[in-house]
Amino acid sequence: FKMYPGRMISKLLCSGEKEVDLAVQSAKAAFKIWSQMSGMERSRVLLEAARIIREQREEIATLETINNGKSIFEARVDIDISWQCLEYYAGLAGSLAGEHIQLPGGSFGYTRREPLGVCVGIGAWNYPFQIACWKSAPALACGNAMVFKPSPFTPISVVRLAEIFTEAGVPKGLFNVVQGGAATGQFLCHHPDVAKISFTGSVPTGIKIMEMAAKGIKPVTLELGGKSPLIIFSDCALENAVNGALMANFLTQGEVCCNGTRVFVERKILDVFTKEVVKRTQKIKIGDPLLEDTRMGALINRPHLDRVQGFIKQAKEQGAEVLCGGDLYVPDDPKLKNGYYMRPCVLGNCTDDMTCVKEEIFGPVMSILPFDTEEEAVERANNTKFGLAGGVFTRDIQKAHRVVAALKAGMCFINNYNISPVELPFGGYKASGFGRENGRAAIEYYSQLKTVCVEMGDVESVF
Repeated sequence: FKMYPGRMISKLLCSGEKEVDLAVQSAKAAFKIWSQMSGMERSRVLLEAARIIREQREEIATLETINNGKSIFEARVDIDISWQCLEYYAGLAGSLAGEHIQLPGGSFGYTRREPLGVCVGIGAWNYPFQIACWKSAPALACGNAMVFKPSPFTPISVVRLAEIFTEAGVPKGLFNVVQGGAATGQFLCHHPDVAKISFTGSVPTGIKIMEMAAKGIKPVTLELGGKSPLIIFSDCALENAVNGALMANFLTQGEVCCNGTRVFVERKILDVFTKEVVKRTQKIKIGDPLLEDTRMGALINRPHLDRVQGFIKQAKEQGAEVLCGGDLYVPDDPKLKNGYYMRPCVLGNCTDDMTCVKEEIFGPVMSILPFDTEEEAVERANNTKFGLAGGVFTRDIQKAHRVVAALKAGMCFINNYNISPVELPFGGYKASGFGRENGRAAIEYYSQLKTVCVEMGDVESVF
């Protein structure tokens, strides 16, 4: 593969109402076969899919880098998390079970955990392959079928996942991919044979999906935006805290929903922390994402780059100080001159009322805010409509647990940030959405519980 930013690499047709219906009907037919298989049978297929992904790691990571623009170094991590996710749910598939409840007189009840049917997954453009695995692995482990719509900005790698599932032995049509934008998503959400919708993306789109799902009484999982706080106390291990702040802001060019973009720093260490963060940020290698030493690739597209630049311009107008970066970057390689590159940006002199501190930028922009007391930091951290993530750096373990207990966020980190073990549930509070992906928790959102009450004696009638 060769990658030339700003140039077209392929054209795909949008799926209309007819194609969406074909995909759903195909998934519905496959569901009848898949849902009747035992958990162990499904487990073997998921393990085979995981093996193929692991074996083709380099090829798929390269495809993902071309698809999204992130560094090959990061894309490999995404692919590793993807096969680990399939392995994890393969392990759970054979253990899905209900419970038996003894009732008086020898009667009893039991519960059955049953699949929902055809589930819809709608993915975001920042982690295309990984999000598709996060949604499909628990769905398929529970016995469901899935129709997946990737973002129109990153349509390619999910098609490879569909091929891999087929190679692994899922019934034909069990995992279908449809392509398109909002109209295609609407056809999916309104389709009468769709049982559930799982969406990753922006809050405005999440609201629309919830409204559409409500018309059909369809359950939804929403993993939406964030403006997450990262609280750095003066008793932290400074180098770890700096590393954490970089991880919390600059992965995938800052295009990460759970990024800790509001970095609250205890005033005692504000200067030394800021100086070190700026020094490290300026050393981040930007450029061709397929090169091994590149650590920051290109943003997703021109309108998004312009939007991020607009936030920085507004921040300066509102009194923030650009401590480094924020400007466009033109690589030396002439083939890359049309790429959507910018230098990672650190903003100082920030206050809580600035737009850059209140709204999700979704780009490589870190805002540093000083604080004096723990109580103040927690109160300001929670002063947001979002609640996806939060982080704390401190050597005081009691303080760490006390602060994360007080944070109104679904995913909290202590002395690290932006790691995504598939064993742990992931999801938000407040406007960041609801439902959970990963961990055992996801099983609850891809299955339904049936209760069976068995009478072993004569029925006593009240009539």
